[in-house]
Amino acid sequence: MTAIDLGPAKLGAERLIRRKTLLAFALPAVVLAYFTYIFFAFDIAGLAQRANLDNAVTLASDSWSYKTHVTRSNRDGEITYAVEGERKGAYPEGTRPDWVTGEEIVTVDLGKGHLVRLLPENRAEVTIPGFGVIEAQAEGRSVTTNLPAETPDWINAGPRRVAITTPEGRITLTGSKTEVFNYFPGWELFWFTFDSPYYGHGVMQILFGDRIDPARSNLAGAWADFWGNPMWRHGDVAWAIGETILMAFLGTMGAAMIALPLAFLAAKRFAPVMLLRAATRRLFDFVRGVDALIWTVVLARAFGPGPLTGALAILITDTGTFGKIFSEALENVDEKQIEGVASAGAKPLQRYRFGVIPQVVPVLLAQVLYFLESNTRSATIIGAITGGGIGLLLTQAIQTQKDWEEVAYYIILVVLMVMVMDWFSGWLRARLIGKKD
Repeated sequence: MTAIDLGPAKLGAERLIRRKTLLAFALPAVVLAYFTYIFFAFDIAGLAQRANLDNAVTLASDSWSYKTHVTRSNRDGEITYAVEGERKGAYPEGTRPDWVTGEEIVTVDLGKGHLVRLLPENRAEVTIPGFGVIEAQAEGRSVTTNLPAETPDWINAGPRRVAITTPEGRITLTGSKTEVFNYFPGWELFWFTFDSPYYGHGVMQILFGDRIDPARSNLAGAWADFWGNPMWRHGDVAWAIGETILMAFLGTMGAAMIALPLAFLAAKRFAPVMLLRAATRRLFDFVRGVDALIWTVVLARAFGPGPLTGALAILITDTGTFGKIFSEALENVDEKQIEGVASAGAKPLQRYRFGVIPQVVPVLLAQVLYFLESNTRSATIIGAITGGGIGLLLTQAIQTQKDWEEVAYYIILVVLMVMVMDWFSGWLRARLIGKKD
């Protein structure tokens, strides 16, 4: 029998085992080092200390609730009532919420024993169950109270401002005004404001009941007041969504039309001149290497804000992306189909039209429709910079730091818009390209 030397094989196996063992320990060590770097680089410990869960809870509750302001001016004693503190949401003269009573001494009942009494001479009493009665007096720019030096976390007291936050509502006292905020679930005045005759009427009463406004039919009048709602601005919101979709459509389709002829210059099969091919490819790299948001800032400086600026930013960025995708698709076309068209006497342009384009159309349409859906989301952010579309309304609502229910409303609309565009692009793709079983 012939002896087999297992020395080299054994040595190779030992090396392989050592390498795998080293890799097994090195990879977790690298990952651990990376997360350690992130912990210190992003100051995770400081972020945890700065986090304020109370603000997060307040923001979340504001998204599904509304607050009614009871405001007394400490200058003239006038008391006003308004939803979200807006003039467009002010109660009609002579009316007020049913949880506000009294004339000389106005009592605001926040619920569960929390009472605020607005007394003459700019005085106020706040009754908090389990804590007692807080007395406050506005004198000029200062506010004096009977609060002790040490106060709970939910009371922020200073010489010019006292803020009391309870589960039932908030009270703010300053030298100029005393303000009470009472929270309720829902989006008040979403359908009609107080000045609409249809406010407080149900759907069945509007559709089938007697005429509410003598000058208009119930359906036409209700729709006009809803569409022109001055607080929620449904007509402006619908127009803004249309602008966002238009930005995405113009930018995507314009980029596709520009990129297709340029893609022939970047494809080796159709552009034998290397210098021309390289220049076209570098152009694609340049325009897609700069993000659409950067192009938005540059174009806004050049052409001013507006939806057209956002559409141009999308067009420039997607021209580079489409050019690369289309040129790669052109590189992979089947030569036999082109030869078949050429054998029938087709001219060069006809060869491209009937021999090349039909082969790449499915790829081109699939990519264009996908980018149309993606750009609908991007147009929301771009609109916030250029001053157009639903992105602008969303940014304005966030900047107010008070109408978070409007922020929630706009976010829901953006999500629904993206879902509809996703469905539409899928349906159109199936109609134009066909489905695979």
